[in-house]
Amino acid sequence: MSESTPPDHADRAVHALPSAPVHTGHTSGRELVQLSGLRKVYNAGQPNEIEVLHGLDLRIRQGEFAALIGPSGSGKSTLLNVLGLLERGTAGEYVLAGQAISTLDDQALTRLRRDTLGFVFQFHHLLPAFTAEENVAMPVRVRDGVVSPRLRERARELLSAVGLSNAMDRKPSQLSGGMQQRVAIARALMLEPALVLADEPTGNLDTASSSEVFALLRRIHREVSTTFLVVTHDPRLAARCDRVIELVDGRISADGVPAAS
Repeated sequence: MSESTPPDHADRAVHALPSAPVHTGHTSGRELVQLSGLRKVYNAGQPNEIEVLHGLDLRIRQGEFAALIGPSGSGKSTLLNVLGLLERGTAGEYVLAGQAISTLDDQALTRLRRDTLGFVFQFHHLLPAFTAEENVAMPVRVRDGVVSPRLRERARELLSAVGLSNAMDRKPSQLSGGMQQRVAIARALMLEPALVLADEPTGNLDTASSSEVFALLRRIHREVSTTFLVVTHDPRLAARCDRVIELVDGRISADGVPAAS
C-alpha cells in the first residue's frame, strides 16, 4: 500500500442501494439452491481417487443470509466451486434458480453463472489498470462489450451505496484493503445476482475493516433481499448470520440458527 493510500474509514457516507427489478428466481422464499445427494469425486477410477463431498442434501431459499463453516479440508471450497458452477458434481442433483445443472452444456452453464451468481473473494481480484468505477462495470463490459451510460450510472450508484462516492476514479493501488473489498462487493452486485457467494470476504482485513465489510453485506441483504452464502472461519461473523451450515469431512454435520453468544 502506498503512503498516499487513504485509511479504510476515509469515506463513511453511504447511500441507498440502487433499486433493481425483480427477476425470475428472485421471489422471496423460493428455493434458490437445491442439492440432492451431491457427490464430488476426484480422480475417479484411479488409485488416488478421493471423494470430497458425500451425498449432500441442501436447500437455500431466496432471501437467506447463511454462513458456511467447517475446518480446513472439510470440503467448503469444493462445495462453493460446485455451487458457483465452476465445477460439476460427480453424482446427485443440483438445481439453481429452477435450472437442473446436469441438463446444461458449458455455454448455458456460463450464462446461468453470469446471470444468477455474484462472487466476492478473500482477495478482491480488482484489475489494477482500471478505476474503481471501471472495475465495478467490468461484468457488463465482458457481457456486452460496452458499458451503456445507464449501466455506467448504476456502477456509480453502487459505489456510492458502499461508501465510495469519493473514490470512483481511483485505481486499486490508491485504495485501502477495506475500500478494495467494497469495490469488489459493488462489482458482485452489478448484474443483480440472485445469489452472492462470498468466500472469506473479510479474511484479508483487519478487525475493524472486517466488521465494516460484514455490516455492509448485511445491509445489502436487508435492503434488496439478495441471498448470501458466506464462507468464514470467524465464529463471530458466523454468529451474525441467520443460518449456519457446518461441513465436516464432506458431510453436513449441523444446519440451523447460530447458537446464542
